Amino acid sequence: MTPEEILKKHWGYSSFRPLQKEIVESVLSGRDTLGLMPTGGGKSITFQVPGLMLGGLTVVVTPLISLMKDQVDNLRRRQIRAVFLHSGMSAAEKNKAMEHLVNGRARFLYIAPERLASQRFVTELRMLPVRLIVVDEAHCISQWGYDFRPSYLKIGALRKIAPEAPVLALTATATPEVAADICRNLEMHDPAMLRMSFRRANISYIVRPSETKIAELFHILSHTSGTAIVYVRSRRRTVEIADFLTASGITSEPYHAGLDYEVKERRQNRWKANAFRVMVATNAFGMGIDKADVRTVIHYDMPPSLEEYYQEAGRAGRDGLPSYAVLLVGKRDAAALRAKLTEAFPDRKIIRKIYERACNFLEISLEEGYETVHEFDMERFCRTFGYQPRQCLAALHILGQAGYMEYIDDPDRRAKVMITVTREDLYGMQGFSHTAEMVLQRMLRLYPGLFMDYRPVSEAVMASDLSVSQEEVYEALLELRRAKVISYIPRSRVPVIYLPTSREEPGHLMIGRDIYEMRRERMRLRMEAVIDYATGTSHCRENIMLAYFGEEATRPCGHCDVCRKRKPDQSASPETVMKCILEITATRPQGIDFRILSHMIQAPPAVVARMISFLCGEGFLTVRDGLYYPVESKKLFKSGSGSAER
Repeated sequence: MTPEEILKKHWGYSSFRPLQKEIVESVLSGRDTLGLMPTGGGKSITFQVPGLMLGGLTVVVTPLISLMKDQVDNLRRRQIRAVFLHSGMSAAEKNKAMEHLVNGRARFLYIAPERLASQRFVTELRMLPVRLIVVDEAHCISQWGYDFRPSYLKIGALRKIAPEAPVLALTATATPEVAADICRNLEMHDPAMLRMSFRRANISYIVRPSETKIAELFHILSHTSGTAIVYVRSRRRTVEIADFLTASGITSEPYHAGLDYEVKERRQNRWKANAFRVMVATNAFGMGIDKADVRTVIHYDMPPSLEEYYQEAGRAGRDGLPSYAVLLVGKRDAAALRAKLTEAFPDRKIIRKIYERACNFLEISLEEGYETVHEFDMERFCRTFGYQPRQCLAALHILGQAGYMEYIDDPDRRAKVMITVTREDLYGMQGFSHTAEMVLQRMLRLYPGLFMDYRPVSEAVMASDLSVSQEEVYEALLELRRAKVISYIPRSRVPVIYLPTSREEPGHLMIGRDIYEMRRERMRLRMEAVIDYATGTSHCRENIMLAYFGEEATRPCGHCDVCRKRKPDQSASPETVMKCILEITATRPQGIDFRILSHMIQAPPAVVARMISFLCGEGFLTVRDGLYYPVESKKLFKSGSGSAER
């Protein structure tokens, strides 16, 4: 089958998005590839399609457990076999996943990078037919990336296991320095570096200075239409702002990592279905968002980096229609952001002391604890030793960077069930309580695949469906487990600590300059770049971001707040308008609504329509599936000439 046939069969699309096909073809040719695709570009397609065509096993390394789960669930819904492994799983779940791999019942394996520190896992992986290695969020492998993960450096073990397998590294945001570091650390051989432009021509980037942000937020939402996301930096503020907006007549709900899985899923689905207009969220809201018609993304607080701002702002306007990304800036925001630098890097003595006390708290002796997972009550630990939670979290993050102790706070560790008897045996069993019978029947209807693998289940959903209490559902599941009908892993909301190495003396911890001073300086530079973006008044906002990501700007965007303050040039030459049309369609094919291009170019719709007609007639543009595409082999301008070719 061709890549297009695979795409149509499993995803229902007749053609690839821009750059997707180029990456797919590069991977299928066996070439190491670095793909730079902005948020919403469809990264997963670029390795899932070739993974199905290459056969064998595709290993996907990703640092995000939530994304890992979402992608595996999505593949399974498309009848594509996939499993994942991460340190928060039980031994039974890991064994079941490995059983699927050994028996050839999985085409995709998603792993956290820490898994590669296990020699046992690496040995088991040698027995599997690895055909493709994928490194998602590849900026994490670079010490200059905004989320450096030392465990990513262990990916070299995969190259040794499968030296013939091509490596595909993907990231949405990478400066030239980070891109070069990715290729070097992954030992890429003559890599193809494929990138989309970071220009999002349909998004107007606006910075709005404000003394009273809540009033400004209400003003913006009152004068715009369509769905919106408001990003804030604290869980408490999500609730406060959502309550304020709803009370003011703008339907809103809060979203943050501390909510129950069922609550988060219900709110996300309701928002997608337009049951309410505004999602007020922390950065926990982002993975798996595929709502194309978000018209406005507002940042209530200053983000810590332009990488994060670009990704979050890029959730607006994925349908290509005019949209807005607004950053609200107060007088104290720059100082507050700079203060976070000290908070993120506690003194080394404090870090070592937290390591020692955490090991004592978990009753881990010296030279013990290798590759073990322990539940960790952060609140009780901080209360016992008098630490502020933020200070403790920062220290644990640095310890994770150094490879000593990883803190995993996964609030979506749902209850999981697998039926351990055959269908024939199950239907012949008797003697269960009425509630257990109802719960079992409900699970069989709600959760397909229970006979094959562990499946996440919701006691709350089943309780609601059966009109019983959650406690009754819990007791019924325990009854079924005692009868050896199911394997049941109860839900847990307690974070865990994973030790990739045995406990060491605090004085022996090596928190190197690359982990501490260099990362601290890099964080400072990223923060200053955000502050410069937010406080500058003379340069096009979009061009500032393009320069940050190493892309040369050809012209001001024409529709950010800085450009709008300048007098618009309504008398732009036809050549200038045509050049802009070709640049925009090369970045993202456009529909036949001339008003959209008019908004992007700041030229009258009639002029844009006339220039498009000319470009199509002369063969510079072509139309496929109702979208305009540039003809790459034809150039509008001769080298060194300002006139159009005829």
